[in-house]
Amino acid sequence: MRRMLVALGLLLAVSAHAALPVVLPGGERLPSLAPMLDATTPAVVNIATYTTVQVRNPLLDDPFFRRFFNVPEGRQFRRTQSAGSGVVVDARRGYIVTNAHVVERADEITITLADGRSLVAELVGTDSQVDLAVLKVPGEELVEIEFADSADLRVGDFVVAIGNPFGLNQTVTSGIVSALGRSGLGIEGYEDFIQTDASINPGNSGGALVDLNGELVGINTAILAPSGGNVGIGFAIPSNMVRAVMDQLIEHGEVKRGYLGLAVQGLNPELAEAFGVDRKDGVVVVEVDPESAAEKAGLLSGDIITRVGSRDIRRVTDFHSQAAVTFVGDEMDLDILRDGRRREITVKVTDDTQEKVSGRRVDPRLAGTELQNFRNEEDGGLGAGVLVTEVDPKSAAWHYGLRPGDVLVALNERALRNLSDLRDGARLDSRQLLFRVYRSGQFGYIAIR
Repeated sequence: MRRMLVALGLLLAVSAHAALPVVLPGGERLPSLAPMLDATTPAVVNIATYTTVQVRNPLLDDPFFRRFFNVPEGRQFRRTQSAGSGVVVDARRGYIVTNAHVVERADEITITLADGRSLVAELVGTDSQVDLAVLKVPGEELVEIEFADSADLRVGDFVVAIGNPFGLNQTVTSGIVSALGRSGLGIEGYEDFIQTDASINPGNSGGALVDLNGELVGINTAILAPSGGNVGIGFAIPSNMVRAVMDQLIEHGEVKRGYLGLAVQGLNPELAEAFGVDRKDGVVVVEVDPESAAEKAGLLSGDIITRVGSRDIRRVTDFHSQAAVTFVGDEMDLDILRDGRRREITVKVTDDTQEKVSGRRVDPRLAGTELQNFRNEEDGGLGAGVLVTEVDPKSAAWHYGLRPGDVLVALNERALRNLSDLRDGARLDSRQLLFRVYRSGQFGYIAIR
């Protein structure tokens, strides 16, 4: 018996260190991802960004300190470098998709291909609300990855993450789809993530998540790392959202999201009983803005929305996520329940350039204000933002310092062009609203909590 145990121990020791045979005795090759990766990894690139930032040191503001150490006058700057990943999605035109945070504030963007070539990239546009950016390089001898339909993904599907974690080029990890439609994480303004246990680490941002056919199912963007390292919970932006946002950025240089003009809340058993419907999920319309696209389409308070386009709406987050791919000029088909009967309504999504709304509708912290879009067409003028037309002296907004005539030009360090940007930015940060405000020819900051 002891001899058998010793022999078994030796066999296990040998097996632990021996590689699997490439070919089985019958001549059949073992399954391998290598052929698929040979075709896809050349489309994943390394992105290096260079940014000039001002050195902020309180000591440098002290005149005595500056004279004592002979520090030269003027602002001090330094050049920083960061890295990430990107995916070539259009080899002919040279378009590369990555995360917006990878190229944020970059003065210079350089990509390195799998074959070692380095190319200077042009920034086509970014969408911080979804955390996507599109770059353009000369379309010469590039390899692209084709888009898959992320709507076909199922929990349990095998996926492969390709990127450059910690500067290690062309790193491949594998796993499965752990969950779909993840939201409410506070990572982005619009969240509809694919969750995967394929290892994703710093530097993987902007890299590819592909299926076993080598087609792009998502762009890796974030990890949940309570211990500071990978714990098997990574998130990727679905390819269908990537493609829709990419098309907007290429066509317009920005994303022109529309506004339906309605407020919703989740359906619960009590509301379902009150409305007399045999359904436990969906969203209930609680308010419709006058003259909005929703009102013109015939939506009413009390309508229960169960589907938008091809997407089932089970939660409020499902409805908000659909807004990420709702653009000006789109026609959206909605399935609703009204008085217990199913109806179909088509909404023509409109621009909100002339929109004027109550601040409470944008964010509860802005209750007591009236807001409208602001645009200055004069050369050298202020540009665009959100104009505060009214402020109730009894409101929190007044208490924190907001006044009629203020123009809100940035929120939490992100530029504001219109009310849509304000809505998206307020949804992104639940802690405070830090506005950059233009008033009487000067800029200042106001924080509302």
